[in-house]
Amino acid sequence: MNHSQTRRQFAKKLTGAAATAIVAPTIFPASAFGRSAFAPSDRITLSHIGVGGRGSDLLRSFLQVDNQQSVAVCDPFADKREERAAEVETFYADKWQRSNYKACAAYHHFGELLERDDIDAVVIATPDHWHVPIGIAAVKAGKDVYIEKPLGVSIRENQAMREAVRQSNAIFQYGTQQRSWQQFRFACELVRNGYIGALHTIHAWCADISSQEQSFQTPILGSQEPIPVPEGFDYDLWLGPAPVTPYTADRCTSFGTYHHADNSLGFIAGWGAHPLDIAQWGNNSDDTAPIYYEGKGEINKGLFETVRWWDFNCTYENGVTLRFMNEAIGREVVADYHYDPHDHGTTFIGDKGWVSVDRMGIYADPVSLLAVKLAPHEEHLLERHNHYEHFVECVRTRMKSISPINTAVQSDIISHLCDISIRVGRPIKWDPQAEEIIDDPEASRLTRRSLRSPWSL
Repeated sequence: MNHSQTRRQFAKKLTGAAATAIVAPTIFPASAFGRSAFAPSDRITLSHIGVGGRGSDLLRSFLQVDNQQSVAVCDPFADKREERAAEVETFYADKWQRSNYKACAAYHHFGELLERDDIDAVVIATPDHWHVPIGIAAVKAGKDVYIEKPLGVSIRENQAMREAVRQSNAIFQYGTQQRSWQQFRFACELVRNGYIGALHTIHAWCADISSQEQSFQTPILGSQEPIPVPEGFDYDLWLGPAPVTPYTADRCTSFGTYHHADNSLGFIAGWGAHPLDIAQWGNNSDDTAPIYYEGKGEINKGLFETVRWWDFNCTYENGVTLRFMNEAIGREVVADYHYDPHDHGTTFIGDKGWVSVDRMGIYADPVSLLAVKLAPHEEHLLERHNHYEHFVECVRTRMKSISPINTAVQSDIISHLCDISIRVGRPIKWDPQAEEIIDDPEASRLTRRSLRSPWSL
């Protein structure tokens, strides 16, 4: 490790830390990996906190990275942590042809995991309300962090995470993996090098709770009838810093995690982070956010009381307007110029043309833009092709990641301020230097949330 932290002293201060298993990792010699392997001293050890739906996807992606070894998983669901630990052990047993590989610890509480000196970095894919508290604990314990989007559930949480990263000199990578996709980088390079002329408008749209209802097969209002907590699940720990609410059939599902306001902002932030991140990248505004937010939206009812739909115009200091929309509205707007809009994407419109990008491809007018080859003297953005390999590379070399902490904070500010504007029912003015809402005390109070005792940032 390259941090000088008193990890063990820190971790012992955490509340109620306990593990279901503590197993020292087996670090195999480089010969076990083949000729191109990294030496054991260069191999990065990872742990995974939150190994449910998205967390398990991330775990499997990181397992494919050769110069790392996943040595621990953590989750308040006993079945999830035990199943993922067994999956890791089976993966390495098959890879190294060792039938007796037993070196992935399954932790109930993240505190004991963070105490380990032999873990370099933590991948955090918990419910959103845990991202920042665990992230801050991790960097204070000397770990580097990969955190899923969105970052936190309030602007002040995000700022606290940024300060903790800066004070600890930790490597931070945000889960905005589109920055490691070729078409998103190329679209932003076209914009930043002036190929569409003077940029004046950005369209960003993403999925909302309505468009996801069929995917999760969950009623859009969510069940509010209390039921017993399942055996093997620590619901109090799952809630952590969030208010205590009854456990229901939909409370801790993926749908409930994404759309209950105690745990998240909903898809305005959870999916919005992706197209907004690309909007920021293309506009060369990673260090700032729009200064004015005006629009409309609706809060969902029932258990899932996050924003259901939204349509906002956000104005940058440079005069560029960002129109941020949910999928249904976005498809109507984008259909005026884009023959095949998908569930989320980003379009840049200039006075000489436009370029639009999503996970299915890149589109432009004039179409000749897609054949552009950048000259050596033009601006080339950082090129990486695997977000997970890149994080491990950054941990090993201490280089700045492609999705560093301030890009996470600034892009999240957009979704947070749109959410606040909907809740107070009026436009928001933002001071990007002071990072404060201007002349609106009620709205300003919504930039922070209290944490349930004994949890704190």
